[in-house]
Amino acid sequence: MYTRVGIAVLVILALGNRPAKPQARNSFNGFALVDKSGNIKKPADYRDLYQTLGTYFVLDPKGGNQMHLTYASPGAADYYRRNKKFADGTVLVKEVFGTDHAQMTTGDAHWAKDTKVWFVLIKDSKGRYPNNPLWGDGWGWALFKSDAPDKQVATDYKKDCLSCHMPAKADDWIYVKGYPVLHSK
Repeated sequence: MYTRVGIAVLVILALGNRPAKPQARNSFNGFALVDKSGNIKKPADYRDLYQTLGTYFVLDPKGGNQMHLTYASPGAADYYRRNKKFADGTVLVKEVFGTDHAQMTTGDAHWAKDTKVWFVLIKDSKGRYPNNPLWGDGWGWALFKSDAPDKQVATDYKKDCLSCHMPAKADDWIYVKGYPVLHSK
């Protein structure tokens, strides 16, 4: 027969073996990255806490090949699968890498080499920053370059961002077809 102390020790040991849960499952707190004027900071912990949505490989013989790896704040993919849209406050971070390659036993292998830029988007279904030119069409838009990774450099999302996202307008400006995790579990 177990004693109370023995049961308590077993419970503590069992709970201690659970994996850490860094954020709530449906944590859409992207506005914690935004100051009162609507300026967006790049999240410092996205590689550790955010879910990988997918990768695009962009072949560009003139400018250099790129890998675009996109992360989403915790719970974003699950919410999207259930609702077919992103929740207010969802953060997307696209990290664009240069690439390198070599012949390996698997063939001509290509891998991410160095970060070129980061794009950060925050879903804003309420139009919180109407006077900030980096907010509109349901998102806050930001661009960070590798030579100053903490300095947001975009000035107007309509000039700096929207033209590249125009083909994805029907999908809330996001290229969701390249993110299989949004479509299946």
